[in-house]
Amino acid sequence: MATTQVTPRTSEKVAPAEMMKALVYHGPGKKTLDERPRPTVLKPTDAIVKVAKTTICGTDLHILKGDVPTCEPGRILGHEGVGVVESVGSGVTSFKAGDRVLISCITSCGKCAACKKGMYSHCSDGGWILGHLIDGTQAEYVRIPHADTSLHPIPPGSDEEALVMLSDILPTGYECGVLNGQVEPGATVAIVGAGPVGLAALLTAQFYSPAEIIVIDVDDNRLATARRLGATSTVNNTDGKAVEAVMQMTGGRGVDTAIEAVGVPATFAVCEGIVTAGGTVANVGVHGAKVDLHLERLWAHNVRITTRLVDTVTTPLLLKTVRSHKIDPNLLITHHSKLDDVLGAYDTFGRAAATKALKVIIDV
Repeated sequence: MATTQVTPRTSEKVAPAEMMKALVYHGPGKKTLDERPRPTVLKPTDAIVKVAKTTICGTDLHILKGDVPTCEPGRILGHEGVGVVESVGSGVTSFKAGDRVLISCITSCGKCAACKKGMYSHCSDGGWILGHLIDGTQAEYVRIPHADTSLHPIPPGSDEEALVMLSDILPTGYECGVLNGQVEPGATVAIVGAGPVGLAALLTAQFYSPAEIIVIDVDDNRLATARRLGATSTVNNTDGKAVEAVMQMTGGRGVDTAIEAVGVPATFAVCEGIVTAGGTVANVGVHGAKVDLHLERLWAHNVRITTRLVDTVTTPLLLKTVRSHKIDPNLLITHHSKLDDVLGAYDTFGRAAATKALKVIIDV
């Protein structure tokens, strides 16, 4: 059988992909602001969001330190933000182009076994993937899989800058620290680490009227912020004697809930040293190295140790508390930057002790 070879017309050109600016991870310690192709709808359940505001998370710093090896070079970082829906797939029913939305740091299909248990962080087709396994929000545009269950509508008149704190740090501090830590009225709570997530736990712990909230850090500026936000007392652990200080403050009893909000062995050890019999150690921090579990001390003390990756199941509740002015997430914002200067924003955030940075809002 004869065949015919077809030669493509030289005048026919493929249109170049539209480009955007994005912060790209290139391996431990390496990041650049690059030009990347804009994302497009890949599945019917996708939405493309034009990012208005995003921010940098301590988890992004852990990625840059090499603590998250599942995040591969070439990834656009970021998992927090607010924006405007640019386009949606045919299967998206809750959102349309032009809708203003809060982006959840956790992607959930809403249908798998984990999602039906409210454990969205372990969704079989999602979980923490933004800025980790798929491209994230530190860019002009981002693709959001399972948009119907991974975006939240922003109520008219809302302070969108404040709502950026609801993408991750407020639900993380609340779910992983306060709820897992079983904070109760009249309890004594210690929060080890006064960074943004630790301070988010401080704000939301006050929903339950604990008698004491002790905040421990090595940064006097952050400890002063903690006192302004409701800490009843603070301990500077520069001398490494926080355990002794807390035990003296509590009459040798220890604390009912110890929230670990840093993610290094030393701070986990502090929590083990200050938790009372029958108390809870609630781990929130992202750990990139092993820690020692001192069961020789804890085995007879009925101590509960919890771990959790945020599920963001409480985001609707937190949206209501912000709208009703029960908490003010703006108190966690200290700096502003433009996407064009995102590398400078990382420098500011990474040197928090010197710059007095908590959360840095990046205007896109």
